[in-house]
Amino acid sequence: MLTDAFTRFTDTWSPKIAGDINDMQVKVAKFEGAFTWHHHDGEDELFLVVDGALRIELEDGVVDLVPGELVIIPRGVEHRPVAQPTANVVLFESAATVNTGNATDDARTTTDLDRLESL
Repeated sequence: MLTDAFTRFTDTWSPKIAGDINDMQVKVAKFEGAFTWHHHDGEDELFLVVDGALRIELEDGVVDLVPGELVIIPRGVEHRPVAQPTANVVLFESAATVNTGNATDDARTTTDLDRLESL
C-alpha cells in the first residue's frame, strides 16, 4: 500500500523510488519545512500530497495543497516546496530529475536514490 511506503523511512527531503514507468519514476518523500528554490530545465514535476499540507511557492504566487490534491510544475518554473509543517508526497517525474534541479544544496541534493522494495 502507498501509505505503508512512508513507514519504511524517516529522512526528509530524500525521495525514494517506489516504481518505474518507462523513463519516469514514482517517488515518495517526506517533506519538513522549506526546501531550496530551484527549477528543472528539462523536466516537469508532479507533486501529490498523501498526508499533511504542502505549499508550492512560485515567483508569481503560491499553490496550497492538502491530501488528495496535486500540482504539476512545468519545466523552467522556479519553485520552492514548503511543508506545513510536514507532508508525505508522491512525486512523478523523469528518472533523470535531480531533486534540487538547477540548484546545488550540499545538504539536500540527492542523485543516488534508494529504491523501496515492492509496494
